[in-house]
This record gives sequence, structure tokens and C-alpha cells, in this order.
Amino acid sequence: MADRTRRQSPVLIIGLGRFGVSLATQLVGQGREVLAVERDHGLVQRYADSLTHVVEADATDLEALQQLGAQDFSTAVVGVGTSIESSVLVAVNLVDLGIDQVWAKAINQAHGKILTRIGCDHVVFPEHDAGVRVAHLVANQMMDFIEFDEDFAIVKMRPPRDVIGKSIDYCHPRKRHKVNIVGIKAPGSPFQYAQPETIIGADDVIIVSGHVRDLERFADFSERKR
Repeated sequence: MADRTRRQSPVLIIGLGRFGVSLATQLVGQGREVLAVERDHGLVQRYADSLTHVVEADATDLEALQQLGAQDFSTAVVGVGTSIESSVLVAVNLVDLGIDQVWAKAINQAHGKILTRIGCDHVVFPEHDAGVRVAHLVANQMMDFIEFDEDFAIVKMRPPRDVIGKSIDYCHPRKRHKVNIVGIKAPGSPFQYAQPETIIGADDVIIVSGHVRDLERFADFSERKR
């Protein structure tokens, strides 16, 4: 396993809660091999047929992980979220096994700090991130919102009225609103890269990038102009 590229190599997932199952299902759908480790017998039986490999074991036990060959994986994900103690113990085991990339789910900031300090390479906050995303969708009338950093994001939205029927070059969104229109989708057509000569239609969907505050103002401007 270790000599495969990371993109092709199998992924070890610890915990088959909602996060772990969703992640494993997506990876399997992308053609990746997955070994899921779960200590709940019922969950192991439930997902045995839909995932590549599902094993009933206690991942807080280092010896159990070694017997499963966890040390041969280059990527592992700790999906345990109900018990911070279990999550930390599993993460410590994976780090001690020398796995190249250890991802871990955290339920709060304190949990995340612990995971980072013990050597996890990536810590994610799925509940928090989902809450932030939905808040932007609800408050700013956006169709989708993806934040890449604390102050930069990409959103999907309907265009403001004053840009409809005009080219992007004419509208100057970067100069006027400090945002960039990077993609556009006309009804019945796939998304395309936005060009200076691209004309924005009333029923189009646009992809806009920029700092979060500027995007919020642009989205609010869009809503007020309708």
C-alpha cells in the first residue's frame, strides 16, 4: 500500500458515525479502497456490504490496529466524535504508527487543539463548518457558500439586477464590489469560465470569489436590487 500514490492509495477510516459513513461512501464512489474500523457490531453489519472493507475492532487499542495493518496506510481519518477521549487515543495511535497523513474530526475548538498538538495533520469541524455555511445561505440569499480560509470564499448566487444584460468587462465587479465573477451558468447549459465579454443573463447562476465581507455585501446588494 505504501508505494501507491496518495491519490490511489487506500484510506483507513476509524468510526462509522454519520461523518465516517458519509466520507467512506464518497471515497468508495470515487473508486478508492477503504478500510473502515468500527467497534459497534451493529454498524459493522449494516455497512459490510456497501463499503470495501469493514472490520469490527477497538481502534483505541494500538495492538489491534497493528494487526489490521494500519501502519501500512498513508492516509487515515479519525471519525470518532461522541467521545473526545476515544478520539484522542485513536489519533495518538495513528500518529505513533507513523501514518503520513492523519485527519481527525473535532467536536469543538478545545478538542481540535488537542488533536493538533498530538500530531494530527488536518483537523476538521464538520458541525461548525456546516453551521457557518447554512448561516450564509439563509442570511445572504446565497445558493451555496464555500469558505477556504477565515476571510476568503466562493459563492453561487443569482446576479444583481444592474449587471443583467451586460458584459463582465462592462460591469467591473472587481473594481465596483471587490469581488470576481469566475464562472457562469445559463439555464440548460453547463458552467463555463467567465470571460470579459461574457453577457450575464437574468436567469443565470454566477460563481463569485472574494473576501467574505465583500461577498456578503455583494449578495445583499443583489437581493436589494431584485
